[in-house]
Amino acid sequence: MSPWRKVVYSLGSLGAALPGQVVTTYILFFYVDVLRAPAARIGQMMAIWSLWNAINDPLLGFISDRTRSRWGRRIPYIAAGWLPLAVAFYLLWAPPPGVRESTAGALPWYFLITICAYDFFFTMTVLNWTALFPEMFPQLRERASVSAMRQAWTLVGLALGMALGSTVADALGWDGMGLLFGVITGLALLASLAGAREDPRFGQAQALSLLPALRHTLANFSFVTFALVSFSVQLALAVIQAAIPFYTKYALGLSPLGNTLVLASTFGVMAVTLPLWVRRTNAVGPRRAMLEGVVLFLVSLTGFWLARDLVSAMVAAGVVGLGVSAVLLLLDVLISDVIDEDHLQTGQRREGMYFGMHALILRLNGIAQAAILAFVLTRSGYSPDLAVQPESALIGLRLLVTAVPAAILAITLVWLWLYPLHGTRLSRIREGVRQLRVGASAPQSAS
Repeated sequence: MSPWRKVVYSLGSLGAALPGQVVTTYILFFYVDVLRAPAARIGQMMAIWSLWNAINDPLLGFISDRTRSRWGRRIPYIAAGWLPLAVAFYLLWAPPPGVRESTAGALPWYFLITICAYDFFFTMTVLNWTALFPEMFPQLRERASVSAMRQAWTLVGLALGMALGSTVADALGWDGMGLLFGVITGLALLASLAGAREDPRFGQAQALSLLPALRHTLANFSFVTFALVSFSVQLALAVIQAAIPFYTKYALGLSPLGNTLVLASTFGVMAVTLPLWVRRTNAVGPRRAMLEGVVLFLVSLTGFWLARDLVSAMVAAGVVGLGVSAVLLLLDVLISDVIDEDHLQTGQRREGMYFGMHALILRLNGIAQAAILAFVLTRSGYSPDLAVQPESALIGLRLLVTAVPAAILAITLVWLWLYPLHGTRLSRIREGVRQLRVGASAPQSAS
């Protein structure tokens, strides 16, 4: 595949990362601190939203695997979903005036309805765009290099969403931010279609029906361990992302610009170190590189506890970027190996089901993240009505960006150690898939 096509396909990462990171980082802050909805009530709605995804993600992935059309299995959903996704994202940040005033009544319900609509179209579009990755790029070196391109666009989305989100909202209002970022999201996903391609052979095999597809997926030990790794490491990231606006505002006393500079330090280090992690992955394999990245991520969190001003916070955030860079690069590489193993076992490419189940498991992060944030904010004495928070709340905010994610990352290392696709076993899988792709007979099992 030509380099330009890889770059254009990778542009979809901007369309996925920008809305996803804005929602993860600011949605709780917007509805609780800006609109003054009760934190516990919004937490309840986030839990319901996460349960909605118990149906939304795997079902859409299953439907995608079974789709037969002249345009392919994945591309039609991307083409149909980019515009409604952009509109739904905007509506999240633009509740009508009457709804805004009903902070404990209509506002939480508006939040629930709009975030469920947003998530449906996000899943329909981004899941199918992501499902193209293992099929389009079968070799490790190609996967690692394209994953780095995708993460480069992800960093643009992170910089716009996480780092500049509050700054843009200060300048344009939250609804203006939603409109601007919604337009960027839709156009990035639309443009990614120019680089997308599908192999028609993978849409010809008889697909598994729903229950056997679910059963086979959940019985796959490689997938189960990967899913636990991904859930844990992304929960740690989600807790930090949701807590950062509170941490920089109250624990450090920084302006929205200060929040932007702190996050920009992380992104700058990530951008510099992505090529280094690509080389490290090719040298030692994805599992070993991921282990090293998670350890770096865990250890680096101590800097957030020690930070007391803008400069020290920027240094701490930059060090955190060393490990986060590896995590973002390698998750899709790891699940691609899981899908390759399944290809050998079933004779089918079932990216839709695997990415759908993976997305479902990650949606449980919404419940866990909301519960952790609501518990710590409530128990520590945080109040959105106080310009200066009590000392107990400041300690709680520091724990949310240090000890809490560090404990989660320690558990991640256990799951990652159990993940079985490495060494000789992974080499056999790659050779078997290579034979399948050229039409030769493949081994019956990778075990």
